Formats: sequence, structure tokens, C-alpha cells
Amino acid sequence: MNTAELIYQESKDLPEFEAREVLDFVAFLKAKRQRLKLAEKQETSDMSEFDQFGAVFDGNFDREACYDRLHLR
Repeated sequence: MNTAELIYQESKDLPEFEAREVLDFVAFLKAKRQRLKLAEKQETSDMSEFDQFGAVFDGNFDREACYDRLHLR
């Protein structure tokens, strides 16, 4: 007898409200699995869409150059 059959055997004699709790718990587990899959997918997502901005900031920041603009003079 597999696990699903054991769950069925154990739950078929439960009162209706308790059987609904078991069903709610199954739905919770499925939703949790989906959230974990989504989080995994986001962690390993392709960052190529951000590569176009890679050359915008080279890591060097000159604060004085920010104020050396014609409209600030």
C-alpha cells in the first residue's frame, strides 16, 4: 500500500470538517511546493536583460564631476 492509499484509508473515517482540514493541508503543501519552485527559478534566472546596463557604471564615482555641469554653475 502506497502513501496516498494510506492517507485515504486513514482519512475516509474522519468527520467531514476534519477531512476538509486534511484537504486544506494538501492544498497548502502544493502551494508551498509551487512557491519554492518559483523562488528557485528566480534565483537561477537569466540576468542577460541587465547586461545592457553593465557599461553604464564602471564602479568609479567622482563626486566633484557631478557638480561640474554647466547648468549648476
